[in-house]
Amino acid sequence: MASAMNFNAMPVFKRSIDSPANSHNENGGAARRKPPTSYDVAKVAGVSQSAVSRAFSQGASISKKTRAAVMEAAGALDYRPNAIARSLIRRRSDIVGLVMADLTNPFYPEVLVKFTEQLQAIGKRVLLFTVPPNHSIDDTLPQVLQYQVGGVVITSATMSSAMAEICQRFNVPVVLFNRSVAVDSVSAVCCDNSSGAKAIVDFFIARGRRRLGFLSGDTDASTNIEREAGFRRRAAEHGIHAIETVAGGFSYEGGYKAALEIMARRPRPDALFAANDVMALGALDALRYQLGLDVPKDVAVIGFDDISAAAWPSYKLTTFRQPIDRMVAETIRVLGEEIEGEDRGGRTIQIAGRLIERGSA
Repeated sequence: MASAMNFNAMPVFKRSIDSPANSHNENGGAARRKPPTSYDVAKVAGVSQSAVSRAFSQGASISKKTRAAVMEAAGALDYRPNAIARSLIRRRSDIVGLVMADLTNPFYPEVLVKFTEQLQAIGKRVLLFTVPPNHSIDDTLPQVLQYQVGGVVITSATMSSAMAEICQRFNVPVVLFNRSVAVDSVSAVCCDNSSGAKAIVDFFIARGRRRLGFLSGDTDASTNIEREAGFRRRAAEHGIHAIETVAGGFSYEGGYKAALEIMARRPRPDALFAANDVMALGALDALRYQLGLDVPKDVAVIGFDDISAAAWPSYKLTTFRQPIDRMVAETIRVLGEEIEGEDRGGRTIQIAGRLIERGSA
């Protein structure tokens, strides 16, 4: 059994950006050339040291002429700033730790690209950590903290209150993306899952569907809980209280098997809501190729996410689109405010999505 990490004894590495690298060999040989510093660049370029720093900082206020002079001097001196060392000296990092637990779901690689693009646009860098299957995110976060990240974004997973307290002790803000948790110090940004599920029920009802089925994901995931609750509440408002449910674990294989199981029940559902698109695609293949059913004539299928494969001609999946760009931008905004100390955390922000009608419902 691995020993528990001593958070109070986590290593802190200090190294000056401009520290000399001179050294003599054992035979008294000549010292290595001292690496150029930002002060050397400033002297050659005829500018201040702070101007050199601004020249290498994305988004900083500096004229094109001054930046060009700095870059020319840096090239002549073979000067390269050390961002990691600089962050250690300032005791503040421009690195954001991005923790992801399910990269096999096509939704999350797209999310990763969006986060990387938007963070780089504001001068931040992403350090990616993945959580292996059947492992707790609490096992990964201690590794993240060792890199002195400025903040952490967690997708497709939640964290314990104990780990939240540890992050708070180290003054590292944490924002959940597409998940929520009842922890005062942790903020969350999600799609409005409940409203999305209600819109799906209304869509089914408007087309005469009354025998509803739900293919659930991970039953303890906040996204699944909110989508199922919204689905059931709206169905009850339409007078439908009996909803067949089978767990599919958010996977293609799970959706395939769940569709076969739920369609074996009587009375057979005439409409299926899958808690994510990957399960919906599995369900479509099971319905069409294993059971030989006509979709949507015999049974309608709607997913949730709007991954790129949902629009493929072989699927044409009707689904509820999560507004990824807005969700990522809001997550970064919230994290930035907490890094700057403008908010203590604990907010949950829900962003409205919209139903995308294609050919499966």
